[in-house]
Amino acid sequence: MNIEMIRAAAARLDGHARRTPLLSSPFLDEIAGRRVWIKAECLQHTGSFKFRGAWSAVSALSQAERGRGVIAFSSGNHAQGVALAARAHGAAAVIIMPRDAPAVKIDNTRALGAEVVLYDRAAGEDRDAIGAEMVAARGLTLIKPYDEPQVIAGQGTTGLEIAAQAAAVGVTQADVIVCCGGGGFSSGIALALEAEAPGLRVRTAEPEDFDDVARSLQAGTVQRNTRLSGSLCDAIVTPEPGVLTFPILKRLAGPGFAVSEEEALRAVALAFNRLKLVAEPGGAVALAAAVFHGAQIEGDDVIVTISGGNIDADVFAKALALPATAPRTQGNAA
Repeated sequence: MNIEMIRAAAARLDGHARRTPLLSSPFLDEIAGRRVWIKAECLQHTGSFKFRGAWSAVSALSQAERGRGVIAFSSGNHAQGVALAARAHGAAAVIIMPRDAPAVKIDNTRALGAEVVLYDRAAGEDRDAIGAEMVAARGLTLIKPYDEPQVIAGQGTTGLEIAAQAAAVGVTQADVIVCCGGGGFSSGIALALEAEAPGLRVRTAEPEDFDDVARSLQAGTVQRNTRLSGSLCDAIVTPEPGVLTFPILKRLAGPGFAVSEEEALRAVALAFNRLKLVAEPGGAVALAAAVFHGAQIEGDDVIVTISGGNIDADVFAKALALPATAPRTQGNAA
C-alpha cells in the first residue's frame, strides 16, 4: 500500500464518487470546547464511504474477472457499495450478509441488484465457508471489506479530500477521528494524510466492547474481540484489525477511542439536530468521541468522519428521543 495507489484510485473515482463536504456547527463547537469539522461521508453514494473502496476494487478488475462476477461479505455498507459498483460495471454481485443486519441495509443491497445470501452469525454459521463454496462453484472474485489493497486505496481518497479541505479552512494541525471497524477507512486516510497533510493525525473510534483496534494500538499487537455481534454499531463490528491495516495504523495512528452506545446514539441526534445529517450509530462514533471525550484531545480543532447514514427507522427514533448532549463531567474540554 502506498500513496500512489490512493492517487490512482482517486483518478478512477473521479466523476463517480461524490466529493463530500467538510461541515461545521457552532453548537457542536460549544459542546466539544473546540472547533469540530465533520467529513460527511454519509452523503456519499449508498450512504457511506464504502462506495469509494468498492468502486476502486471493481474498477481495477479485468474484464474477465468482472464477467465472472464478484462476491463480498458485509453487514450492509460494503454490501451496498459493492452492489452499486458492480452494477455500474456490468458485473453480477453476490453479497453474504448476517441475518441480524439492519433491514434497510439488506433491502437496499437487493434493490441495487445484488444476490443476497443470509447467514446466522449468532449461531456460528461460517460466512467464509459459504463464500468459499460459492467462489469455487462460480469463479467469483472476492472483494474484502477492508483487508484488500484496492479497497484501502479507495477509502484513502477521503483522506486526500480532508487534506485539501482542511488546508482551505486553515487547519494544519489536528486529530482526525475516524470510525473504525477492520481499519480500511482509517488506514487509507492515514496514508493519504501522511503524504498530503502530515500535521493531521488519524485516531480511531469504536464502540465499547468492540474496540479491538484501540486495544491493539495500546498493546502493540493484534487484540481480538470476544464478541462478534450485539452492537447497534453493527457497521464497524469486526473480529480484529486487518493484517494489512494494523501495521499502517500502528505506524501512523494515535491512541484510539471507545465510546458507549448511548454516546453514539446521542451523536446521531446531534448530527441530525445541528447539521441535518442522518448518521447511523457506527457512523457517529467519531463525532461521539469528539464531543463527549474532549479531554483526550489536544488543540483547537478536531476533524471527524461521519462514515455512514444507513439507519433503521426505529433506531433513529430511539436516538432522537435521547438528550443530544452529555454533561461536561463526561470529559469534554473546557
